[in-house]
Amino acid sequence: MQNQIALVLDFGGQYKELICRTVRECNVLSIIKPSDITIEEIKQINPICIIFTGGPNSVYLEDSPKCDRRVFDLNIPLLGICYGAQLIAQLLGGKVEKCDTSEYGETECFVDTDNDLFKGLDKEQQVLMSHTDRITILPSGFKLLAHTKDCPIAAYGNEEKKVYGVQFHPEVEITLNGKEIIRNFLYNISKASGDYSMDDYINSQVESIRKTVGNKRVLLGFSGGVDSSVCAALLAKAIPGQLYCLYIDHGFMRKDETAHLKKTFENRSINFIPVDASSRFLEKIEGVSDPETKRKLIGAEFAKVFEDEALKLGNIEYLAQGTIYPDVVESGKNKSAVIKSHHNVGGLPSSLRFEGVIEPLSGLFKDEVRKVGEILGLPDEVVHRQPFPGPGLAIRIIGEVTREKIDILQRADVIVREEIKKSGEKADQYFAVLTNSRSVGVVGDFRTYGYTLAVRAVVTSDFMTCEYAKLSYDLLSRISQRITNEVKEVGRVVYDITSKPPATIEWE
Repeated sequence: MQNQIALVLDFGGQYKELICRTVRECNVLSIIKPSDITIEEIKQINPICIIFTGGPNSVYLEDSPKCDRRVFDLNIPLLGICYGAQLIAQLLGGKVEKCDTSEYGETECFVDTDNDLFKGLDKEQQVLMSHTDRITILPSGFKLLAHTKDCPIAAYGNEEKKVYGVQFHPEVEITLNGKEIIRNFLYNISKASGDYSMDDYINSQVESIRKTVGNKRVLLGFSGGVDSSVCAALLAKAIPGQLYCLYIDHGFMRKDETAHLKKTFENRSINFIPVDASSRFLEKIEGVSDPETKRKLIGAEFAKVFEDEALKLGNIEYLAQGTIYPDVVESGKNKSAVIKSHHNVGGLPSSLRFEGVIEPLSGLFKDEVRKVGEILGLPDEVVHRQPFPGPGLAIRIIGEVTREKIDILQRADVIVREEIKKSGEKADQYFAVLTNSRSVGVVGDFRTYGYTLAVRAVVTSDFMTCEYAKLSYDLLSRISQRITNEVKEVGRVVYDITSKPPATIEWE
Protein backbone atom coordinates (compact mmCIF):
# COMPACT_ATOMS: atom_id res chain seq x y z
CA MET A 1 0.00 0.00 0.00
CA GLN A 2 1.37 3.43 -0.95
CA ASN A 3 -0.12 5.24 2.01
CA GLN A 4 1.39 7.94 4.13
CA ILE A 5 2.93 6.30 7.20
CA ALA A 6 3.21 7.37 10.83
CA LEU A 7 6.14 5.48 12.35
CA VAL A 8 5.77 4.40 15.99
CA LEU A 9 9.11 3.66 17.69
CA ASP A 10 8.80 1.15 20.55
CA PHE A 11 10.73 1.96 23.74
CA GLY A 12 9.07 -0.86 25.70
CA GLY A 13 5.79 0.88 26.45
CA GLN A 14 2.72 -1.24 27.20
CA TYR A 15 0.53 1.00 25.05
CA LYS A 16 2.45 0.83 21.77
CA GLU A 17 -0.33 -1.04 19.96
CA LEU A 18 -2.92 1.36 21.33
CA ILE A 19 -0.94 4.31 19.94
CA CYS A 20 -0.75 2.58 16.58
CA ARG A 21 -4.48 1.81 16.56
CA THR A 22 -5.41 5.36 17.55
CA VAL A 23 -3.41 6.76 14.66
CA ARG A 24 -5.16 4.40 12.26
CA GLU A 25 -8.54 5.46 13.65
CA CYS A 26 -7.53 8.93 12.42
CA ASN A 27 -7.20 7.46 8.88
CA VAL A 28 -3.40 7.44 8.86
CA LEU A 29 -1.49 4.17 8.42
CA SER A 30 0.85 3.49 11.34
CA ILE A 31 3.46 0.79 11.88
CA ILE A 32 5.55 -0.20 14.92
CA LYS A 33 9.32 -0.60 14.76
CA PRO A 34 11.93 -1.11 17.52
CA SER A 35 13.60 1.96 18.96
CA ASP A 36 17.03 0.96 17.61
CA ILE A 37 15.88 1.07 13.98
CA THR A 38 18.57 2.52 11.71
CA ILE A 39 18.33 5.89 10.01
CA GLU A 40 18.56 4.13 6.66
CA GLU A 41 15.53 2.01 7.51
CA ILE A 42 13.57 5.09 8.58
CA LYS A 43 14.42 6.79 5.29
CA GLN A 44 13.23 3.73 3.40
CA ILE A 45 9.88 3.80 5.25
CA ASN A 46 9.66 7.54 4.51
CA PRO A 47 7.21 8.40 7.30
CA ILE A 48 5.34 11.69 7.51
CA CYS A 49 5.93 11.68 11.29
CA ILE A 50 7.46 9.64 14.12
CA ILE A 51 5.95 8.89 17.53
CA PHE A 52 8.11 7.75 20.46
CA THR A 53 6.23 5.44 22.86
CA GLY A 54 6.41 5.33 26.61
CA GLY A 55 8.54 2.82 28.48
CA PRO A 56 9.33 1.52 31.97
CA ASN A 57 12.93 2.76 32.15
CA SER A 58 14.60 6.03 33.20
CA VAL A 59 16.15 7.87 30.26
CA TYR A 60 19.18 8.96 32.28
CA LEU A 61 20.34 5.36 32.91
CA GLU A 62 23.04 3.99 30.61
CA ASP A 63 21.20 0.80 29.67
CA SER A 64 17.84 2.44 28.96
CA PRO A 65 16.62 2.20 25.34
CA LYS A 66 17.66 5.01 23.03
CA CYS A 67 17.34 5.86 19.35
CA ASP A 68 19.78 7.17 16.76
CA ARG A 69 20.41 10.85 17.58
CA ARG A 70 20.33 11.64 13.84
CA VAL A 71 16.55 11.14 13.81
CA PHE A 72 16.33 14.86 14.65
CA ASP A 73 18.22 15.74 11.47
CA LEU A 74 15.53 14.17 9.24
CA ASN A 75 13.21 17.18 9.65
CA ILE A 76 10.29 14.84 10.31
CA PRO A 77 7.64 15.89 12.86
CA LEU A 78 8.16 14.08 16.19
CA LEU A 79 5.85 13.39 19.13
CA GLY A 80 7.20 11.84 22.33
CA ILE A 81 4.82 10.22 24.82
CA CYS A 82 5.84 9.80 28.49
CA TYR A 83 9.30 8.13 28.29
CA GLY A 84 9.43 9.28 24.67
CA ALA A 85 8.90 12.89 25.72
CA GLN A 86 11.63 12.60 28.36
CA LEU A 87 14.03 11.03 25.86
CA ILE A 88 13.53 13.79 23.30
CA ALA A 89 14.11 16.42 25.98
CA GLN A 90 17.30 14.77 27.20
CA LEU A 91 18.75 14.10 23.74
CA LEU A 92 18.22 17.74 22.78
CA GLY A 93 19.92 19.16 25.88
CA GLY A 94 17.14 19.25 28.47
CA LYS A 95 17.18 17.55 31.86
CA VAL A 96 15.17 14.65 33.29
CA GLU A 97 15.15 13.80 37.01
CA LYS A 98 13.27 11.64 39.47
CA CYS A 99 9.95 13.15 40.60
CA ASP A 100 9.49 14.60 44.06
CA THR A 101 5.89 13.42 43.74
CA SER A 102 5.04 10.69 41.24
CA GLU A 103 1.78 10.87 39.31
CA TYR A 104 -0.45 7.89 38.57
CA GLY A 105 -3.97 7.79 37.22
CA GLU A 106 -6.52 10.40 36.19
CA THR A 107 -5.09 13.91 36.46
CA GLU A 108 -6.25 17.45 35.66
CA CYS A 109 -3.94 19.04 33.11
CA PHE A 110 -3.86 22.70 32.05
CA VAL A 111 -2.89 23.20 28.40
CA ASP A 112 -1.94 26.14 26.21
CA THR A 113 -4.50 26.09 23.38
CA ASP A 114 -2.63 28.69 21.31
CA ASN A 115 -0.63 26.00 19.50
CA ASP A 116 -1.31 23.33 16.91
CA LEU A 117 -1.09 20.37 19.31
CA PHE A 118 -3.93 21.48 21.60
CA LYS A 119 -5.85 23.55 19.09
CA GLY A 120 -9.62 23.44 19.55
CA LEU A 121 -9.47 21.94 23.06
CA ASP A 122 -10.46 23.38 26.43
CA LYS A 123 -7.70 24.74 28.61
CA GLU A 124 -8.42 22.14 31.30
CA GLN A 125 -8.09 18.47 30.27
CA GLN A 126 -8.42 15.10 32.00
CA VAL A 127 -5.36 12.96 31.22
CA LEU A 128 -3.70 9.73 32.36
CA MET A 129 -0.37 10.22 34.11
CA SER A 130 1.95 7.30 34.90
CA HIS A 131 5.52 8.41 35.70
CA THR A 132 8.19 8.51 38.38
CA ASP A 133 10.57 10.78 36.40
CA ARG A 134 9.89 14.23 35.00
CA ILE A 135 11.43 16.84 32.73
CA THR A 136 12.90 19.65 34.85
CA ILE A 137 14.66 21.71 32.17
CA LEU A 138 13.47 22.10 28.57
CA PRO A 139 15.91 22.09 25.64
CA SER A 140 16.77 25.44 24.13
CA GLY A 141 14.09 26.75 21.78
CA PHE A 142 11.26 24.72 23.30
CA LYS A 143 8.13 26.15 24.86
CA LEU A 144 6.07 24.92 27.81
CA LEU A 145 2.61 23.85 26.60
CA ALA A 146 0.97 22.15 29.62
CA HIS A 147 1.30 21.54 33.35
CA THR A 148 -0.42 19.71 36.21
CA LYS A 149 -0.39 20.33 39.96
CA ASP A 150 2.63 18.04 40.44
CA CYS A 151 4.23 18.18 36.98
CA PRO A 152 5.45 21.63 35.87
CA ILE A 153 6.27 20.35 32.35
CA ALA A 154 3.39 18.10 31.20
CA ALA A 155 3.82 19.02 27.51
CA TYR A 156 6.23 21.06 25.42
CA GLY A 157 6.97 21.85 21.80
CA ASN A 158 9.06 23.60 19.19
CA GLU A 159 6.83 24.89 16.41
CA GLU A 160 9.70 25.49 13.98
CA LYS A 161 11.25 22.04 14.41
CA LYS A 162 7.78 20.38 14.71
CA VAL A 163 8.96 18.40 17.74
CA TYR A 164 6.57 17.89 20.66
CA GLY A 165 6.37 15.88 23.87
CA VAL A 166 3.58 15.02 26.29
CA GLN A 167 4.19 13.49 29.72
CA PHE A 168 0.68 11.97 29.80
CA HIS A 169 -0.80 9.20 27.62
CA PRO A 170 -3.13 10.58 24.92
CA GLU A 171 -3.72 7.08 23.49
CA VAL A 172 -5.81 5.78 26.42
CA GLU A 173 -9.51 6.32 27.09
CA ILE A 174 -8.90 8.03 30.45
CA THR A 175 -7.37 10.94 28.53
CA LEU A 176 -10.75 12.17 27.33
CA ASN A 177 -9.55 14.17 24.31
CA GLY A 178 -6.44 12.10 23.64
CA LYS A 179 -7.46 11.09 20.13
CA GLU A 180 -8.02 14.75 19.25
CA ILE A 181 -4.50 15.57 20.45
CA ILE A 182 -3.07 12.80 18.27
CA ARG A 183 -5.28 13.94 15.39
CA ASN A 184 -3.94 17.48 15.80
CA PHE A 185 -0.38 16.15 15.64
CA LEU A 186 -1.18 14.19 12.49
CA TYR A 187 -3.13 16.84 10.61
CA ASN A 188 -2.10 20.24 12.01
CA ILE A 189 1.59 19.46 12.44
CA SER A 190 2.41 16.50 10.15
CA LYS A 191 0.00 17.58 7.39
CA ALA A 192 -1.50 14.12 6.94
CA SER A 193 -3.90 13.63 4.04
CA GLY A 194 -5.93 10.85 5.73
CA ASP A 195 -5.48 8.38 2.89
CA TYR A 196 -5.87 5.17 4.93
CA SER A 197 -9.19 3.27 4.92
CA MET A 198 -10.36 -0.33 5.03
CA ASP A 199 -11.86 -0.09 1.54
CA ASP A 200 -8.47 0.88 0.18
CA TYR A 201 -6.83 -1.88 2.21
CA ILE A 202 -9.17 -4.49 0.75
CA ASN A 203 -8.60 -3.32 -2.83
CA SER A 204 -4.84 -3.28 -2.33
CA GLN A 205 -4.82 -6.79 -0.83
CA VAL A 206 -7.05 -8.21 -3.56
CA GLU A 207 -4.67 -6.86 -6.19
CA SER A 208 -1.63 -8.19 -4.30
CA ILE A 209 -3.14 -11.67 -3.80
CA ARG A 210 -4.08 -11.99 -7.46
CA LYS A 211 -0.61 -10.90 -8.55
CA THR A 212 1.08 -13.38 -6.19
CA VAL A 213 -1.17 -16.40 -6.66
CA GLY A 214 -2.09 -16.20 -10.34
CA ASN A 215 -4.10 -19.32 -11.17
CA LYS A 216 -2.58 -21.49 -8.43
CA ARG A 217 -4.34 -22.94 -5.39
CA VAL A 218 -4.30 -21.72 -1.78
CA LEU A 219 -4.89 -23.70 1.43
CA LEU A 220 -6.21 -21.93 4.52
CA GLY A 221 -6.24 -23.53 7.96
CA PHE A 222 -9.75 -22.47 8.93
CA SER A 223 -10.85 -22.32 12.58
CA GLY A 224 -14.09 -20.41 12.21
CA GLY A 225 -12.81 -17.56 14.38
CA VAL A 226 -12.93 -13.92 13.34
CA ASP A 227 -9.44 -13.82 11.78
CA SER A 228 -9.67 -17.00 9.71
CA SER A 229 -13.25 -16.19 8.63
CA VAL A 230 -12.33 -12.72 7.40
CA CYS A 231 -9.18 -14.09 5.77
CA ALA A 232 -11.31 -16.67 3.92
CA ALA A 233 -13.78 -14.03 2.74
CA LEU A 234 -10.99 -11.77 1.48
CA LEU A 235 -9.23 -14.61 -0.36
CA ALA A 236 -12.55 -15.74 -1.86
CA LYS A 237 -13.05 -12.24 -3.24
CA ALA A 238 -9.55 -12.16 -4.71
CA ILE A 239 -9.27 -15.70 -6.11
CA PRO A 240 -12.76 -17.28 -6.29
CA GLY A 241 -12.63 -21.07 -6.64
CA GLN A 242 -8.91 -21.32 -5.90
CA LEU A 243 -9.19 -21.33 -2.10
CA TYR A 244 -9.40 -24.53 -0.04
CA CYS A 245 -10.49 -24.02 3.59
CA LEU A 246 -9.46 -26.93 5.79
CA TYR A 247 -11.61 -26.97 8.91
CA ILE A 248 -10.57 -29.52 11.52
CA ASP A 249 -13.23 -30.33 14.11
CA HIS A 250 -11.28 -31.65 17.08
CA GLY A 251 -14.50 -32.40 18.94
CA PHE A 252 -14.05 -29.59 21.46
CA MET A 253 -16.05 -26.97 19.56
CA ARG A 254 -19.17 -25.16 20.76
CA LYS A 255 -22.51 -26.84 20.11
CA ASP A 256 -23.45 -27.04 16.39
CA GLU A 257 -20.33 -25.05 15.46
CA THR A 258 -19.45 -27.10 12.38
CA ALA A 259 -22.97 -26.95 10.92
CA HIS A 260 -23.10 -23.19 11.51
CA LEU A 261 -19.80 -22.58 9.72
CA LYS A 262 -20.83 -24.75 6.76
CA LYS A 263 -23.98 -22.68 6.34
CA THR A 264 -22.12 -19.37 6.68
CA PHE A 265 -19.62 -20.14 3.92
CA GLU A 266 -21.66 -22.38 1.60
CA ASN A 267 -22.47 -19.57 -0.87
CA ARG A 268 -18.94 -18.18 -1.10
CA SER A 269 -16.46 -19.16 -3.78
CA ILE A 270 -14.39 -21.45 -1.59
CA ASN A 271 -13.84 -25.17 -1.24
CA PHE A 272 -14.89 -25.79 2.36
CA ILE A 273 -13.39 -29.06 3.65
CA PRO A 274 -14.61 -30.10 7.13
CA VAL A 275 -12.70 -32.91 8.82
CA ASP A 276 -14.17 -34.75 11.81
CA ALA A 277 -11.12 -35.73 13.85
CA SER A 278 -12.89 -35.77 17.22
CA SER A 279 -12.15 -39.43 18.01
CA ARG A 280 -8.48 -38.95 17.18
CA PHE A 281 -8.15 -35.94 19.51
CA LEU A 282 -10.16 -37.43 22.35
CA GLU A 283 -8.00 -40.56 22.27
CA LYS A 284 -4.87 -38.40 22.36
CA ILE A 285 -5.82 -36.65 25.62
CA GLU A 286 -7.58 -39.56 27.30
CA GLY A 287 -6.82 -39.57 31.03
CA VAL A 288 -4.95 -36.23 30.89
CA SER A 289 -5.86 -33.66 33.55
CA ASP A 290 -2.99 -31.16 33.46
CA PRO A 291 -4.08 -28.10 31.41
CA GLU A 292 -0.69 -27.36 29.86
CA THR A 293 -0.30 -30.99 28.80
CA LYS A 294 -3.76 -30.88 27.23
CA ARG A 295 -2.84 -27.75 25.28
CA LYS A 296 0.43 -29.22 24.00
CA LEU A 297 -1.10 -32.56 22.99
CA ILE A 298 -3.98 -30.89 21.16
CA GLY A 299 -1.65 -28.45 19.39
CA ALA A 300 0.72 -31.19 18.25
CA GLU A 301 -2.13 -33.41 17.07
CA PHE A 302 -3.69 -30.51 15.21
CA ALA A 303 -0.48 -30.04 13.22
CA LYS A 304 -0.41 -33.75 12.37
CA VAL A 305 -4.04 -33.82 11.24
CA PHE A 306 -3.54 -30.68 9.16
CA GLU A 307 -0.53 -32.22 7.46
CA ASP A 308 -2.34 -35.51 6.78
CA GLU A 309 -5.36 -33.78 5.27
CA ALA A 310 -3.31 -31.27 3.27
CA LEU A 311 -1.36 -34.10 1.62
CA LYS A 312 -4.65 -35.71 0.54
CA LEU A 313 -5.54 -32.58 -1.43
CA GLY A 314 -2.52 -32.96 -3.69
CA ASN A 315 -0.39 -30.14 -4.99
CA ILE A 316 -1.47 -26.83 -3.41
CA GLU A 317 1.07 -24.11 -3.93
CA TYR A 318 0.31 -21.54 -1.22
CA LEU A 319 -0.58 -21.61 2.47
CA ALA A 320 -2.78 -18.80 3.83
CA GLN A 321 -2.91 -17.79 7.49
CA GLY A 322 -5.12 -15.42 9.47
CA THR A 323 -2.14 -13.74 11.16
CA ILE A 324 -2.95 -10.23 12.36
CA TYR A 325 -0.65 -7.35 13.28
CA PRO A 326 -0.58 -7.92 17.09
CA ASP A 327 0.51 -11.53 16.41
CA VAL A 328 3.52 -10.17 14.54
CA VAL A 329 4.36 -7.50 17.12
CA GLU A 330 3.90 -9.76 20.17
CA SER A 331 5.93 -12.59 18.65
CA GLY A 332 9.00 -10.39 18.50
CA LYS A 333 9.15 -10.07 14.73
CA ASN A 334 11.14 -7.04 13.57
CA LYS A 335 12.92 -7.13 16.95
CA SER A 336 9.87 -6.09 18.99
CA ALA A 337 9.87 -7.42 22.54
CA VAL A 338 8.55 -10.98 22.71
CA ILE A 339 5.31 -11.00 24.72
CA LYS A 340 4.02 -14.41 23.66
CA SER A 341 4.59 -16.72 20.73
CA HIS A 342 1.86 -17.22 18.16
CA HIS A 343 1.69 -20.33 16.00
CA ASN A 344 0.74 -18.21 12.98
CA VAL A 345 4.13 -16.52 12.97
CA GLY A 346 6.24 -19.64 13.28
CA GLY A 347 6.76 -20.39 9.59
CA LEU A 348 5.69 -23.08 7.12
CA PRO A 349 5.44 -26.82 7.84
CA SER A 350 8.62 -27.99 6.11
CA SER A 351 7.18 -31.30 4.94
CA LEU A 352 4.37 -29.64 2.97
CA ARG A 353 6.75 -27.53 0.90
CA PHE A 354 4.48 -24.64 -0.08
CA GLU A 355 5.84 -22.04 -2.48
CA GLY A 356 4.97 -19.32 -0.02
CA VAL A 357 2.65 -18.00 2.65
CA ILE A 358 -0.11 -15.42 2.23
CA GLU A 359 -1.14 -13.36 5.25
CA PRO A 360 -3.52 -10.66 3.98
CA LEU A 361 -4.51 -9.50 7.48
CA SER A 362 -1.01 -9.28 8.95
CA GLY A 363 -1.06 -5.48 8.83
CA LEU A 364 -4.37 -5.11 10.70
CA PHE A 365 -5.53 -4.84 14.29
CA LYS A 366 -8.55 -6.86 15.47
CA ASP A 367 -11.01 -3.97 15.17
CA GLU A 368 -9.80 -3.38 11.60
CA VAL A 369 -10.21 -7.08 10.79
CA ARG A 370 -13.82 -6.87 11.99
CA LYS A 371 -14.38 -3.82 9.77
CA VAL A 372 -13.04 -5.72 6.75
CA GLY A 373 -15.42 -8.56 7.59
CA GLU A 374 -18.35 -6.15 7.70
CA ILE A 375 -17.41 -4.64 4.34
CA LEU A 376 -17.12 -8.12 2.81
CA GLY A 377 -20.62 -8.96 4.03
CA LEU A 378 -19.92 -11.54 6.72
CA PRO A 379 -22.79 -11.93 9.23
CA ASP A 380 -22.57 -10.09 12.53
CA GLU A 381 -22.38 -13.31 14.56
CA VAL A 382 -19.15 -14.17 12.73
CA VAL A 383 -17.55 -10.73 12.63
CA HIS A 384 -18.24 -9.95 16.28
CA ARG A 385 -17.97 -13.40 17.78
CA GLN A 386 -16.03 -13.74 20.98
CA PRO A 387 -12.54 -15.20 21.31
CA PHE A 388 -12.45 -18.98 21.51
CA PRO A 389 -9.30 -20.85 22.58
CA GLY A 390 -7.56 -23.11 20.08
CA PRO A 391 -7.98 -26.20 22.28
CA GLY A 392 -11.65 -25.28 22.58
CA LEU A 393 -13.82 -26.69 25.36
CA ALA A 394 -11.01 -29.05 26.37
CA ILE A 395 -9.57 -26.25 28.52
CA ARG A 396 -12.99 -25.21 29.80
CA ILE A 397 -13.41 -28.69 31.25
CA ILE A 398 -11.36 -28.94 34.42
CA GLY A 399 -9.54 -32.25 34.68
CA GLU A 400 -10.00 -35.19 32.33
CA VAL A 401 -12.05 -34.63 29.16
CA THR A 402 -14.71 -37.17 28.19
CA ARG A 403 -17.49 -37.23 25.60
CA GLU A 404 -20.04 -36.97 28.41
CA LYS A 405 -18.40 -33.84 29.83
CA ILE A 406 -18.15 -32.24 26.38
CA ASP A 407 -21.87 -32.80 25.83
CA ILE A 408 -22.74 -31.35 29.25
CA LEU A 409 -20.64 -28.24 28.71
CA GLN A 410 -21.89 -27.66 25.16
CA ARG A 411 -25.51 -27.65 26.34
CA ALA A 412 -24.79 -25.41 29.35
CA ASP A 413 -22.62 -23.00 27.36
CA VAL A 414 -25.42 -22.37 24.86
CA ILE A 415 -27.69 -21.28 27.71
CA VAL A 416 -25.09 -18.89 29.15
CA ARG A 417 -24.47 -17.26 25.78
CA GLU A 418 -28.17 -17.06 24.87
CA GLU A 419 -29.25 -15.47 28.14
CA ILE A 420 -26.45 -12.88 28.37
CA LYS A 421 -26.85 -11.86 24.73
CA LYS A 422 -30.63 -11.61 25.08
CA SER A 423 -30.32 -9.51 28.25
CA GLY A 424 -28.29 -6.77 26.58
CA GLU A 425 -26.18 -6.43 29.74
CA LYS A 426 -22.57 -5.34 29.33
CA ALA A 427 -20.07 -8.19 28.89
CA ASP A 428 -17.33 -8.53 26.27
CA GLN A 429 -16.74 -12.26 26.68
CA TYR A 430 -18.83 -14.90 28.42
CA PHE A 431 -18.89 -18.68 28.61
CA ALA A 432 -19.37 -21.70 30.89
CA VAL A 433 -16.72 -23.80 32.62
CA LEU A 434 -17.37 -27.36 33.77
CA THR A 435 -15.47 -27.85 37.01
CA ASN A 436 -14.21 -31.17 38.32
CA SER A 437 -16.26 -30.72 41.47
CA ARG A 438 -19.58 -32.38 42.34
CA SER A 439 -21.97 -31.40 45.09
CA VAL A 440 -25.04 -32.82 46.77
CA GLY A 441 -28.44 -31.51 45.74
CA VAL A 442 -32.09 -32.49 45.77
CA VAL A 443 -34.64 -32.77 42.96
CA GLY A 444 -38.13 -33.59 44.18
CA ASP A 445 -37.59 -36.13 46.94
CA PHE A 446 -34.40 -37.51 45.46
CA ARG A 447 -30.77 -36.84 46.33
CA THR A 448 -28.57 -35.75 43.43
CA TYR A 449 -24.82 -35.51 43.04
CA GLY A 450 -24.21 -33.24 40.06
CA TYR A 451 -21.38 -31.22 38.59
CA THR A 452 -20.64 -27.66 39.64
CA LEU A 453 -20.66 -25.35 36.62
CA ALA A 454 -19.03 -21.91 36.65
CA VAL A 455 -20.17 -18.93 34.59
CA ARG A 456 -17.47 -16.51 33.43
CA ALA A 457 -18.30 -13.03 32.05
CA VAL A 458 -15.80 -10.18 31.74
CA VAL A 459 -15.58 -6.58 30.62
CA THR A 460 -12.42 -5.62 28.73
CA SER A 461 -11.20 -3.34 25.95
CA ASP A 462 -8.12 -5.34 24.96
CA PHE A 463 -8.47 -8.85 26.53
CA MET A 464 -5.06 -8.32 28.16
CA THR A 465 -6.73 -7.25 31.40
CA CYS A 466 -10.35 -7.49 32.48
CA GLU A 467 -12.89 -6.91 35.23
CA TYR A 468 -15.65 -9.37 35.93
CA ALA A 469 -18.99 -8.24 34.48
CA LYS A 470 -21.47 -6.93 37.06
CA LEU A 471 -24.37 -9.00 35.75
CA SER A 472 -27.70 -8.48 37.45
CA TYR A 473 -29.00 -10.98 40.00
CA ASP A 474 -32.08 -11.52 37.82
CA LEU A 475 -29.92 -12.55 34.87
CA LEU A 476 -27.72 -14.84 36.95
CA SER A 477 -30.83 -16.40 38.43
CA ARG A 478 -32.29 -17.13 34.98
CA ILE A 479 -29.02 -18.69 33.85
CA SER A 480 -28.84 -20.90 36.94
CA GLN A 481 -32.47 -22.00 36.71
CA ARG A 482 -32.23 -22.88 33.03
CA ILE A 483 -28.99 -24.84 33.39
CA THR A 484 -30.13 -26.86 36.42
CA ASN A 485 -33.49 -27.54 34.74
CA GLU A 486 -32.24 -28.32 31.22
CA VAL A 487 -28.83 -29.86 31.93
CA LYS A 488 -29.67 -32.50 34.50
CA GLU A 489 -26.05 -33.47 35.10
CA VAL A 490 -25.35 -30.02 36.63
CA GLY A 491 -26.42 -29.60 40.25
CA ARG A 492 -24.91 -26.23 41.11
CA VAL A 493 -24.05 -23.00 39.25
CA VAL A 494 -21.49 -20.46 40.53
CA TYR A 495 -20.34 -17.08 39.16
CA ASP A 496 -16.65 -16.21 38.78
CA ILE A 497 -15.97 -12.68 40.15
CA THR A 498 -12.19 -12.68 39.66
CA SER A 499 -10.48 -10.03 37.53
CA LYS A 500 -7.39 -10.38 35.33
CA PRO A 501 -4.91 -10.13 36.96
CA PRO A 502 -4.65 -12.11 39.18
CA ALA A 503 -6.71 -14.66 37.22
CA THR A 504 -6.72 -15.23 33.48
CA ILE A 505 -9.92 -15.02 31.44
CA GLU A 506 -9.84 -18.76 30.72
CA TRP A 507 -9.70 -21.17 33.65
CA GLU A 508 -6.97 -23.33 32.11
